[in-house]
Amino acid sequence: MSRLVKICGLRDPENIREVLKLNPDFAGLIFHPASPRCVTDLDSLRFLNQINPPVHIITANTSQTPGTPTARTKVIGVFVDPEVRNILEITKVLHLDAIQLHGSETPETCKAIRDIGFMIIKAFGIKPGFDFTSISAFDESVDYFLFDTASSKHGGTGLQFDWALLDEYQGKTPWILSGGISPETNEFPTHKLMAGVDLNSRFEIAPGIKDIGLLKKFIKKFRDE
Repeated sequence: MSRLVKICGLRDPENIREVLKLNPDFAGLIFHPASPRCVTDLDSLRFLNQINPPVHIITANTSQTPGTPTARTKVIGVFVDPEVRNILEITKVLHLDAIQLHGSETPETCKAIRDIGFMIIKAFGIKPGFDFTSISAFDESVDYFLFDTASSKHGGTGLQFDWALLDEYQGKTPWILSGGISPETNEFPTHKLMAGVDLNSRFEIAPGIKDIGLLKKFIKKFRDE
């Protein structure tokens, strides 16, 4: 298992500055209007363009070892069934390295967005009976899968699904674990393609505002194991 850390649901400029000091591999900004963590003030986050300038994207499906941390925090835009033009409008204001797709997007849609130059993370809600073979069609069009707790809210539930279900995944795309990970979580799946973890609601003071102390302690423990 690799040790990537993704911190998602960020929206407050000063809180983001403190989060970036922890050197996460990925910082997620949500652009789904139904989310309480949705970014509504793009201009307030323009500072990210100076401290996190765009660089050449190395993807997990290249010769790089899956899950190997790169030089700086990559900024991820999280969308649910977006129009490509909407993504491009946002990137006129904020430089996004990667796009996380959390809806019913097809492999063709993922490939089209990836071909623009973005790293792609495709999220799937996991519940008993989930058919892991059904997602093999995405192998050539995404860089990571994200396995989250199944929910009509498209994530952010704070609830953990049965991680034993992940033993059924026999695909080739590395994946990130999400859903209910908390400061007290000490044991993780040992699957060889688990690339890292996604931290969100269980590390918050309020929706979109992360508890820096909790994150710092968890990240040190997680990376040192």
